[in-house]
Amino acid sequence: MSERASESSAQRRTIADVLADARARLNRPDPTKAAGLVEDGAYLVDTRPAWQREKFGTIPGALWVERNHIEWRLDPTSGARIPEAIDHDVRWVLFCTEGYASSLAAASLQDIGLHRATDIDGGFLAWQAAGLPTVPADPDAVPAQPGGADPR
Repeated sequence: MSERASESSAQRRTIADVLADARARLNRPDPTKAAGLVEDGAYLVDTRPAWQREKFGTIPGALWVERNHIEWRLDPTSGARIPEAIDHDVRWVLFCTEGYASSLAAASLQDIGLHRATDIDGGFLAWQAAGLPTVPADPDAVPAQPGGADPR
């Protein structure tokens, strides 16, 4: 093995490494604590694609911002921000189905200065298992858009 190949192997990180690093800097609430944060003014953000919301449902009052748009929609300096993204102190509580992708998304939000971003430990399925309110997906729902614009 060449020195370069050996060096490259030593520097490789797995997705498990990246996830562990992301979660090490997040204060991930369990579903009950997340519900309390929402009562105190935090925004719940469903980062799942439409097919997952249609299959599993969602949480009442959650904003829907798919993962591939999250930084642009929640960054208060972005021209594509949603109305709720008023400053860097907004508390965002993200969730996906099980809490993997949402942890990576929350860490990414922290990287752009949204220091109060986090995600629900266990995601939507943990919320549901805790007996907290859920609703079937609305097939006519559209993602949150800048200025409340409907993309259709």
